[in-house]
Amino acid sequence: MPNENSIEISPNVSMIWQILLRKKIATEDQLEEVLEESHNNGQPFETVLYNYEIITEDKLLSLIADELGTEFIEIHPGAITDDLVKSITGDTARTYNIIPVAEDEDTITLATDNPFDTKLIDELHFVINKDCRIVVARPREINEALDTFYPEHGGTVSDVIQELVTEHDAANKGKDFSKMTEEELLKAANDTPIVKFVNVILQQAIKDKASDIHFEPFQDEFRIRYRIDGALYEMTPPPKHLSIPVISRIKVMSSMNLSERRIPQDGRIELHVNKNPVDLRVSSLPTRYGESVVLRVLDRSVVNLDLDSLGMQKDMVATVRKMISRPNGIFLVTGPTGSGKTTTLYSGVKELNKLEDKLLTVEDPVEYDLEGIMQVPVREQVGMTFANALRAFLRQDPDRIMVGEIRDKETADIAVQASLTGHLVLSTLHTNDAAGTVTRLIDMGIEPFLISSTLIGVLAQRLIRRVCPVCKEPYTPDDTELEAFGVTREKIGDRQFWRGTGCDNCNGSGYRGRVGIFELLGVSAEIQQLINRRCPTQEIKEMAMKQGMETLRQDGFKQVLAGVTSAKEVIQYTFG
Repeated sequence: MPNENSIEISPNVSMIWQILLRKKIATEDQLEEVLEESHNNGQPFETVLYNYEIITEDKLLSLIADELGTEFIEIHPGAITDDLVKSITGDTARTYNIIPVAEDEDTITLATDNPFDTKLIDELHFVINKDCRIVVARPREINEALDTFYPEHGGTVSDVIQELVTEHDAANKGKDFSKMTEEELLKAANDTPIVKFVNVILQQAIKDKASDIHFEPFQDEFRIRYRIDGALYEMTPPPKHLSIPVISRIKVMSSMNLSERRIPQDGRIELHVNKNPVDLRVSSLPTRYGESVVLRVLDRSVVNLDLDSLGMQKDMVATVRKMISRPNGIFLVTGPTGSGKTTTLYSGVKELNKLEDKLLTVEDPVEYDLEGIMQVPVREQVGMTFANALRAFLRQDPDRIMVGEIRDKETADIAVQASLTGHLVLSTLHTNDAAGTVTRLIDMGIEPFLISSTLIGVLAQRLIRRVCPVCKEPYTPDDTELEAFGVTREKIGDRQFWRGTGCDNCNGSGYRGRVGIFELLGVSAEIQQLINRRCPTQEIKEMAMKQGMETLRQDGFKQVLAGVTSAKEVIQYTFG
């Protein structure tokens, strides 16, 4: 198996690795070569195995089936009857990437391309309400069968709620969920209508590209809202009395303590929706009328961890690459919560991820798994803080270090020491603009001469909404908008601005999707002098602008002229 300095591998790849070694089909060196090729080209490990002709797809799937005590089958569409198709819903089939291939009175046989998922049978038992048997099939055949028998469509969330109320209330009439024992709550959470309802909510949120899902109990209602493009939208609310079983279901899925409702808890759910891996980070908070639960959606299929895809101008991308390629120093990304700082950091770390370098990250939480990088989650309850992790990192011989956030003086001190001893440190900070980072670090207690000698650059950013491409319309800007951008009508000539009028595509908001705007401050010799003299933020900003830095508003203005976003959006989220 790979050693501690090589590329990390997933549990599925680990199982395949062990099978091939035990069957003497491949050697350790061959598998290391396949793993490296997979890592460098972004291809699945199995695909590279087939390309190298180490094993065929059918042979590998047969070995996997034997290992798991099941069988490898071919899916014949003609053998899948209407009754089989109706035995599971389209939402269930696509959520778990399964196809029903046989059924008797007690058991349903389901073909999957992910047989290593140990939770699959247990979850399907509750969802389908029958004993389930798993067999292995070719991924291509499963995908084709899904498109044939379960094309993407479905009823509305309102339909699902109506079904939920009818089925669930019939089985639980008169029950008081607030007084249930843990065992009773577990049973309620695994009730088939509740399981179906939660699955539909999660699928709809992911389909709509929501970043967060909010479950909020109030005195007389149970509200569920999605955050899409930074704005919250409310869906049809289920009855208030279903808040406890629904939230209990989420707690079960995220491995939280079901009986504990007095303190906040954190958890994680891993799903595959439409063949894409999705992570949900779950947070519960006790409130007056029950537990409020928020799920943060981390859909890897819609996040492109690439510096060129973040929306920065080309010359800015080149400068950032030059900054983070340095052997030591500190590079910071700043902005408010939800401004995309972590995605930018991940994109930078991914670019630095080379076999000859060791990269370590400490995060709260680990949002995306990056192969070849040692990622450490913060666990403050056991003493694993950012600062303690950083101390341990320096004894692990790293070349590059990523710190999820610099929150306090202790973490900042160790980051500075790490950079002074020959390490590149990437991290985030909460400030309004790039120049304000210096003042923030000084306020934390870091000496100015240490900041000036270690800080390489600061990238400030925001995420602003794109004008909906379906309902966008041009208009002539008024004097107030032009004044906000510091431009004259003569300067823009007859160029028009754009805004959305609202349509079904954008839920009536006039916006669809988001784009980043940025300002990049490089720490030049002149700025180092200003830092050492403890000059105010405004002086540092003016010097940076004199040296060519464009502010967030100026970068946003370019997006306005390009018709990407509206003037109102940029003015609202930036300052002159």
